[in-house]
Amino acid sequence: MISTRYFPLYLTFLMSVSQTVNASPYPPFQPLIDATQPGGTLTPPPGTYAGPVKITSPITIDGNHLVTLDGGGKGTVVLVETSGAQLRNLHLTHSGDSYDQIDSCIQVRGNFNIFKDNVFDNCLFGIDLQQSNHNIIRRNQFQSSKPLSLGLRGDAIRFWYSTNNQMTDNQITNFRDTVVWYSKDNVIARNTTHGGRYGLHFMYSQTNLVEDNQFQQNSVSIFLMYSDGVTVRGNQISYAMGSTGVGIGFKETSDVTIENNRIVYCASGIYLDISPYQPDTTNRFLTNEIAYNGIGVLFHNDWQGNVFQKNLFKDNHVQVAVQGANSARRNVWEENYWDDYEGFDQNDDGIGDTPYELYAYADQIWMDVPPTQFFKGSPVLELLNFLERLAPFSAPVLVLRDAKARVIGETVLQK
Repeated sequence: MISTRYFPLYLTFLMSVSQTVNASPYPPFQPLIDATQPGGTLTPPPGTYAGPVKITSPITIDGNHLVTLDGGGKGTVVLVETSGAQLRNLHLTHSGDSYDQIDSCIQVRGNFNIFKDNVFDNCLFGIDLQQSNHNIIRRNQFQSSKPLSLGLRGDAIRFWYSTNNQMTDNQITNFRDTVVWYSKDNVIARNTTHGGRYGLHFMYSQTNLVEDNQFQQNSVSIFLMYSDGVTVRGNQISYAMGSTGVGIGFKETSDVTIENNRIVYCASGIYLDISPYQPDTTNRFLTNEIAYNGIGVLFHNDWQGNVFQKNLFKDNHVQVAVQGANSARRNVWEENYWDDYEGFDQNDDGIGDTPYELYAYADQIWMDVPPTQFFKGSPVLELLNFLERLAPFSAPVLVLRDAKARVIGETVLQK
């Protein structure tokens, strides 16, 4: 291993080699990695170094927030092909632009590695894990600064056939997605994701935990596709807007627990498409706040097997809607708080004396004639709704009945 007192001379040599070989303005970082013994720690002098680099032994690289690795716009900045390595306090930037090669700030092909307190920017993808288990991604900052439209940007973090990893306390801004594909038993907690397409997208990924994250101004905050046994708990989800904006979405997904989340200011708070899918399973929605959304809960069709208990429904333009049908009665609705409940609680037990019943009136013509969605919330449809309620000229459809509706919203949620 090279003595630190020889670093200035060594870096001068590396700079001359770099300028001669590849015309990079920065000294290459790979020789420093190669000179570090397995199990050793590399603490380079402050400065910017040229990548790409490859790590093939369990070493620790600590940049002390003073070291930048610049990929030079070619390939992946750091390829980790080992287990037990650590990268911390580094700035990684300027990957290539190849989607086929998944050009990233870091590609991981190993287990029990740690990536913490790093800054990632100007990379097509952030961290890509493939068949890599028990890794830790913690307290990193991901900023997509590639001059690309949202759909063409890469993903902040990609899990591919990777299990038992921990993604915690990261900040993600303006990347396309964070994806979990064919991966199980991962923990995704206390992250903040802002300005993306899918804040978190699961595909064929079972028994993952999503807890205490914040998702703001993403097109879709969380989407679960064919991903059973996931727990989504204690998350703050807001401003998933646009015509397809969704707080939490489901596609043929079963045995999921959605608990104690706050889902607000979304086009649709919760979207359900043929979920649960597996026979004899349920999806459980417990003690969530679903408020200020265009539609609180939107069913793609008349499906069954979902249980809604002790949720707070407040100031949604439409509390619950069903596409292609008008009934959500094959699901369980119990002890939810509905701010438009019109009954009484004469015995003061916190439960309404009469059931809460939600009917579909003429104002929901936009469900049957999609082009009329332009007028949703407009005075003309509100007037139709008022007249329909006052003197029905067609039989309203009962969407759902909550036999034990709560009348005090503050007692519903577990603070």
